[in-house]
Amino acid sequence: MTRFSAVVYLIEIKEGLAIAWDAIRANKMRAVLTTLGIVIGIVTVTLMGAAISGLNGSFHNSISSMGADVLYLNRVSWLANSREDWINQQKRPLITRDQVRAVEAQMPLLQCAAPVVEIAQSISYNDRDSTGVRVIGTTDQFILVRNFGLAAGRFFTPLEANAGRAVCVLGTNIAGKLFANESPLGKTVRLGRRSLEVIGVIEKQGGFLGMPTLDDRVIIPLPQVFNGYSRQPDIGMEIKVADITRLDDATEDLRALMRRLRHVAPGDPDNFGINQQQQFVTIFNQVGGTMATVGLVITGLSLFVGGIGIMNIMFVSVAERTREIGVRKAIGAKRRTILMQFLIEAALICLLGGLVGLGVAYSLTFAVSRIMPVSMSLPVVMLAILVSLITGVISGFLPAWRGARMNAVDALRNE
Repeated sequence: MTRFSAVVYLIEIKEGLAIAWDAIRANKMRAVLTTLGIVIGIVTVTLMGAAISGLNGSFHNSISSMGADVLYLNRVSWLANSREDWINQQKRPLITRDQVRAVEAQMPLLQCAAPVVEIAQSISYNDRDSTGVRVIGTTDQFILVRNFGLAAGRFFTPLEANAGRAVCVLGTNIAGKLFANESPLGKTVRLGRRSLEVIGVIEKQGGFLGMPTLDDRVIIPLPQVFNGYSRQPDIGMEIKVADITRLDDATEDLRALMRRLRHVAPGDPDNFGINQQQQFVTIFNQVGGTMATVGLVITGLSLFVGGIGIMNIMFVSVAERTREIGVRKAIGAKRRTILMQFLIEAALICLLGGLVGLGVAYSLTFAVSRIMPVSMSLPVVMLAILVSLITGVISGFLPAWRGARMNAVDALRNE
């Protein structure tokens, strides 16, 4: 394209915008009614995009606390292939403390590891209590594996962990329920049948649609679980790998070690599970893809209805301005100029509808954000504007093509 041609195109676009704006101003009510379908479609597109964006952000923030470089050794796998598989997994033998110690001593590529036992207990302080609280029994290495911070106090020391001292660390939600207006540090809480001193409070992590986080947990030394709550708990293990690029190698090393420790015969399936953060991510991406597909269908129908409305109005507009088209062609206007004029008008109507839709969607997003995680990010806004323009161009093409192909003489004869 030569420089002269580019200037001509720019002039034609400028004139097309001016003519389109004059046509919209001359038929304000019709333009408003025409954009309603686009407004509804863009609101749907924007809300769907904001919901998916917010859910993605919330999920990844929540799942990141699990650590991409952490392997979770459990008696069962997090994701069962079938109900029968899940039932069979429940029959597997428990992981023993000797097996945990062997993994800590013998596994290569291990940076740090912590045995983990989860039980449910009630917790109380004075006249405030909470029931069914998940309690984690572990060692001092747990804070290194999970890599979380403390809002107040400290985590327990190796000496406290090994001796099973009567201490605990609270999640922020638990601390807030029991100690609304006072510091929990140094206070004694009743956890089940035992009294424990609060030595720390974990920084708030935030959750995603009920996914477990440390906000609603109480952490105690592992010997406390065996001495005061359960003689044979279901022990798991969290293992931080020294080199994340060798995560697959570490997984296979752990599998081989556990098969030997648990005397699994060659050819027999594992009677334990090695779980990773990526399993949740994979499932979420599948669910998110399904949600996006359903959302695409819904928004597509909304925009289709809006686009049909734009097309009908543009056919009416072309019919009403047949004589104008004839005059412009008679004085030298090319087909592309007429085509561009009506395409710009259709795109401008849709763009205005899209901007109104964005305003409505922003208000709705602000209101909904107090209930569920939604966020109107810049990519969502740009997507809504782009969809508006594309809908206008597609909807306006047939009417514009019809106007561009009119014969100048026949158009001038039109009354």
